Amino acid sequence: MIKRFGRNTAGRDLAVGDIHGHFTRLQAALDAVGFDPAVDRLFSVGDLVDRGPDSIDVDCWVLRRPWFHAVRGNHEQMTIERSDMHFLNGGAWFCGLSSVDQDCYAVILADLPLAIEIETLSGVVGVVHADIPRDDWAFLVAGLKAGGPEAVHIEAMCQWSRRRIDQFDESGVSGIRAVICGHTPVRSPVVLGNVYHIDTGGWLPDGSGHFTLLNLETLEVEPHK
Repeated sequence: MIKRFGRNTAGRDLAVGDIHGHFTRLQAALDAVGFDPAVDRLFSVGDLVDRGPDSIDVDCWVLRRPWFHAVRGNHEQMTIERSDMHFLNGGAWFCGLSSVDQDCYAVILADLPLAIEIETLSGVVGVVHADIPRDDWAFLVAGLKAGGPEAVHIEAMCQWSRRRIDQFDESGVSGIRAVICGHTPVRSPVVLGNVYHIDTGGWLPDGSGHFTLLNLETLEVEPHK
């Protein structure tokens, strides 16, 4: 449920918002900031698939790029569960696959954690897709470890909730340096307390958005080289 990473002492740790099947655009954004796969790492807030033309390449990014790490978003969950609303929300690519291929993709996506912790020089940074219940990171960790109905509720909040950004809740989250999330498209990154919303619509079909790449050490957006 939670995957942890030590501090990157050789390069940069960057976070990116929702990708939605636009891995070609993402690679262009990485090239623009001089991303070095030999030393840099990229952490995704999830929603890797659906809507874009490259969803079928998600297996290559998850399995063949050791520097790429993602949490499981609601679109991954819909893919895993073969949800009835998946097709209407960009899942046509998946519905067109053979049952064998569908099973393979479902297994790959089900292996993604719900939350990630990354050590930085200034403290641990957390990554979830949408939001977390309450304002305490330790509550999320304990609830997921405990399992049962509480873990189911936390999982739903992590993947689907927009409460914090809808209410413009600036209270922040204790027990963690910062929390990075996506799920809700914004024109530019929105910071509420220590919660960073970075889905700036790099996947939008009209090209009006862009991929924000946030440096987890500085908590600042990486400038283009």
